[in-house]
Amino acid sequence: MVYRESGAQRVALAERLRRLPLSFFGRRDPADLTETVMTDVTTVEHVMSHVLPELWGAYISTAVVAVALLILDWRLAAASLWTVPVAFAVLFCSRRLLRPAQERARAEAVAVSVGIQEALECVREIRATNHEDEYMARFGAQMDEWERRQSLSEAAGAVPMGVAQALMRLGMATTVVAAAALVAAGDIGFLEAFVFMLVIARIYAPFDQALMMVFELFASRVAAGRMASFQEEPVAEGSTDFLPEGHDVEFDSVTFSYGPDTPDVLRDVSFTAREGEVTAPVGPSGGGKSTCTRLAARFWDPQGGTVRVGGVDVAGVDPETLLGDFSVVFQDVLLFDDTVMENIRLGRSDATDDEVLAAAAAANCDGFVGRLTEGCATRIGENGSRLSGGERQRISIARALLKDAPVVLLDEATASLDVESETEVQAALSRLLAGRTVLVIAHRMRTVRGADKVVVLSGGRVVEQGTPDGLLAADGVFARMVRLQEEAGAWRL
Repeated sequence: MVYRESGAQRVALAERLRRLPLSFFGRRDPADLTETVMTDVTTVEHVMSHVLPELWGAYISTAVVAVALLILDWRLAAASLWTVPVAFAVLFCSRRLLRPAQERARAEAVAVSVGIQEALECVREIRATNHEDEYMARFGAQMDEWERRQSLSEAAGAVPMGVAQALMRLGMATTVVAAAALVAAGDIGFLEAFVFMLVIARIYAPFDQALMMVFELFASRVAAGRMASFQEEPVAEGSTDFLPEGHDVEFDSVTFSYGPDTPDVLRDVSFTAREGEVTAPVGPSGGGKSTCTRLAARFWDPQGGTVRVGGVDVAGVDPETLLGDFSVVFQDVLLFDDTVMENIRLGRSDATDDEVLAAAAAANCDGFVGRLTEGCATRIGENGSRLSGGERQRISIARALLKDAPVVLLDEATASLDVESETEVQAALSRLLAGRTVLVIAHRMRTVRGADKVVVLSGGRVVEQGTPDGLLAADGVFARMVRLQEEAGAWRL
């Protein structure tokens, strides 16, 4: 029963994480989330499966013994048991010291996890810049701080636990004094006092066990609190009835920031990406281009204004329902350690093998797939480590082709590719974009000049918008960007 409930908790936690908006994951470090999902859930499971049953057993056994002692002689029972509530009171009062110490230790544990994850992800950069010694010194300092915090956390619990157990043992001394006085007064016999002392010598073992179980229960409250914090986070909800009139993407006076203490990324932004056209947001880095694509797909919700798709406010649509009408191709492609076939099938899970192969062919995957040992059944390694950047990008485009969604978001889909890979990816993109609503972000002006509409963002505001030729003729910000890139293209080493 306990393990079934623990399994249900894990599933509920995963379901909650699935429904949380991406803004939540932007605020929480991945290592922090991993610690909660793995370590905290395990801690709570241990408490439910072991601590609570043993604690109830200790309570019941001590209650039975206490009643028997009271029946035997209430005076001796009072002399031996008065320390029990005092010891538990000391332990309960120590909770205020225990929780902060545990939270600080846990924060340091997360920092160590972040350091390990950083090393694994950046090992090439660390070696290439000869920073191994510097990194290891910093990581060693983090480990030392974690050990110090962990020691303080354990001391915060061990000290009151030791005090409580010492106080409880005072009951033996008071029992001896009370028994001697009662025997001397002739109220009880020596044999009766001797039997009572034998019982008392054993009674504190279950009390000690109860103290330790209560302490472990207190310690688990920190883990349970972190799990409960997920339930307190507002989920991204909305209607599952999404019936847009076409698929124009409209930004109406949109204002957005990534947090209450951060400046606005977008301020009063208004433009429309028409169905069947390619709209290209351009501008300097940090101008809000990528943010526009994320708001269109409701990865985040704006603080002001409205984003509409086909006349429907996306803030009122369930994110999973909305994303059914979106295909997204990012510069940084994320792949799974699975086959080429299954990585493409993520675009539409119910697709047949023939449909997946057709999408792969349309995305120009045939060339490199034919060189793989098992073709489309070849596993490609963690995040596609056995493939080149262009090959990984073509798998991403094949996913989008398989999904066949009416709105396509492209965020620097060809920025890091060589000339040959870029040509093949662009040919695949041409098939993907035909007849759809397209928002494309690209820094290369020759890509942007093929768009139907250009929206120039600077400082979070729309400073120009129109056709590429019209903006060039106006000789404004867009024309200046084109000239600068042409000058940069003429540079020679």
